[in-house]
Amino acid sequence: MKTCQFVWRLIRYKPGLCVANLALWLLISMIELIPGPISKAFFDMLTGDAPLRFGVWGIVALVLMTSVAQIGAILGGALTDIRHRFMVSMLLRRNMLEHILNHPGARAVPGSPGKAISTFRDDPRIAETVSSWLIDQITILIYAAIALVIMLRIDSRIAILAFLPLAGVIAAARATYSRVGRYREASRRATERVTGALGEILGTIQAIQIANAETYVMHHFSKLNDHRRPMMVRDRLLTQILHSIFSHAGTLGTGLILILAAQSMQASAMRISPAGASGFSVGDFALFVYYLGILVEFTTEFGAFLAHYGQAGVSFDRMIVLLQGEAPTSEVAETLVKHRSLHPTGPLPGIPYLAKADAHRLDTLEVVGLTAHYPETDNGAMTRHGIGDISFKVKRGDFTVITGRIGSGKTTLLRALLGLLPKDAGEIRWNGKAIEDPASFFVPPRSAHTAQVPLLLSESLRDNILMGLPREADKDQPTADLQTAIWLAVMEEDIGELENGLETIIGPRGVKLWGGQAQRAAAARWACARSRVAGL
Repeated sequence: MKTCQFVWRLIRYKPGLCVANLALWLLISMIELIPGPISKAFFDMLTGDAPLRFGVWGIVALVLMTSVAQIGAILGGALTDIRHRFMVSMLLRRNMLEHILNHPGARAVPGSPGKAISTFRDDPRIAETVSSWLIDQITILIYAAIALVIMLRIDSRIAILAFLPLAGVIAAARATYSRVGRYREASRRATERVTGALGEILGTIQAIQIANAETYVMHHFSKLNDHRRPMMVRDRLLTQILHSIFSHAGTLGTGLILILAAQSMQASAMRISPAGASGFSVGDFALFVYYLGILVEFTTEFGAFLAHYGQAGVSFDRMIVLLQGEAPTSEVAETLVKHRSLHPTGPLPGIPYLAKADAHRLDTLEVVGLTAHYPETDNGAMTRHGIGDISFKVKRGDFTVITGRIGSGKTTLLRALLGLLPKDAGEIRWNGKAIEDPASFFVPPRSAHTAQVPLLLSESLRDNILMGLPREADKDQPTADLQTAIWLAVMEEDIGELENGLETIIGPRGVKLWGGQAQRAAAARWACARSRVAGL
């Protein structure tokens, strides 16, 4: 799928909003046309070339009304454009996040977390900019076409020359299109490495301090930044050079046109009629000067749009890479721009509640020949680490312990059983029936588990335990038994020691909790999910 197809799908996401945005900015462009004829009429009145029908005060009233209308239209256009931008970027982020969450946990994100963070943060912003600027280019193009018609009726030679700089801008943009993409890709990759390293450093501060490795870590981080700096400078420098070329092309074109206009005025004053000149008045000159300013802006903005369009192609490719899975590239690309509900206003949709039925009751859990491996590379060579040919059977009421040495595959077995790591071979049977998709099957009310390292969020302790479950009872969705979950996790004294009890914000990764409290919070989370289903 090409960049133009991506942009077109994003624009079609909210057609009503897109049409309103286009209409408002088109209205702004039409209002900007009005001062040109007003200036022409005023100066023609001063030089005696044409009488003024509505007087000086009429001109003042027209200027004031035009300004007020323009301010109102710009305000409405800005609010509409902001909402349109928000919808576009949030749609991309929502689709990426959903696709990642639907992937097996051990293979959810290709590449480093830094790359994923950089893609989520920066690339949708480029896509929304291009989608928004395309609407701007359409409105300015219509404005330029109308201005050109008016200018052609006054002096065709000068009007045609007014659009010559635009041809130069397009040629320069096409010549640098591929280089813009390469420079942007290089700067993004360097940023990914810096972001990933920073996240790893902040997540392992205690380990760094214990190993007395602060100097080495800072040296490594500085080297990554030293590598990133020239990449970013090269990317920004090329963008600024192109912007300078685009803006100065319009300025030089304006100077040339003004010289020609002055010659036409001089020829008209001397009552000479050279080819292409026909009574060029001061009012005509004022109208040309006003419209030329907008045409210069159009030339500059169009050149910047072409540069951003090249960068958007890189951003779309990076977002597709983040979504890569088993599906062909075309299907993955379709997933990226698929139209879905965002719920930007009003209450969020509730968490699906699945009441326990007889089919959820465990009688036997049987694993036969289960094999699963992590895809890894070692100096470019593919290596395979995981588990192979694991078989066991668990009956209802059994208390089963799986033990082994460090690295023997205990965690890998659990991940493969829960579908967090795709199995390469073998079979998992629930009450004698084979499970095709363990990731969607082994969820409450059938099962729940607590990770070896608790994954806590920078929210309140209550929200970390509930994990989105309703705080209050709901007739359609039974609330979790929070107090019983806290009692089962033996966490009453811990909550009493926290400054705000259950409402204490525990910080990133639960940094405000010590190790035992974090483990008990994870246990309470499990018990909370379990208590929500009667009869387990």
